[in-house]
Amino acid sequence: MSLSTSPRSADLEPAPGFTVGFDLDMTLIDSRPGIRRTYLALAEETGVFIDADLAVSRLGPPMAEELANWFPAELVPAMADRYRELYVELAVEPTPALPGAADAIEAVRRLGGRSMVVTAKYGPNAQLHLDHLGLKTDLLVGSLWAEGKAEALREHAAGVYVGDHIGDVRGARAAGAVSVAVATGPCPAEELREAGADVVLTDLTAFPDWLAAHRAPGASGA
Repeated sequence: MSLSTSPRSADLEPAPGFTVGFDLDMTLIDSRPGIRRTYLALAEETGVFIDADLAVSRLGPPMAEELANWFPAELVPAMADRYRELYVELAVEPTPALPGAADAIEAVRRLGGRSMVVTAKYGPNAQLHLDHLGLKTDLLVGSLWAEGKAEALREHAAGVYVGDHIGDVRGARAAGAVSVAVATGPCPAEELREAGADVVLTDLTAFPDWLAAHRAPGASGA
């Protein structure tokens, strides 16, 4: 299967010494405010009740899976298209970066590596967040979830994948990458450990020090 990547990936040089992948929602960004606004707007437009607070408490899986809780299966593709349209207008501006996000990406670059985002989010909308917040990753791959993320991670030789959900842990393990989990999303630290995360951090502010140790001469990840 051919992966859909952001336009900037076309001019990349061959991968340097290592590549680190990051999830987006609740790993690099707190997407709850924007997603909540989008669900509420879709509910108002369609007249269908959506519990937006419940929806944003379980972010991670593809958006269509959430919509299937509120719309008949035959309407989900059309509702997903409309959601993505509303998202551009409503969700980008109110969505902040999570603590340590920019520093985590910069830590990869400072050590000579390449950073990529692998997310279940629709790629063009994910790119809007990165651009709005000035988060400069080298590559973006969208519309991949859980074990599906392993395809992009393997293709781009990512040795580390950072995420907040047990689905991210599964994707990292399927790719043979080190799974670094951050407890900033819907999955508590113990659940992430039980899912097989190699490392569990409170948030991304701890990532630069971890990465420096992981890449130090003689360390297992160097």
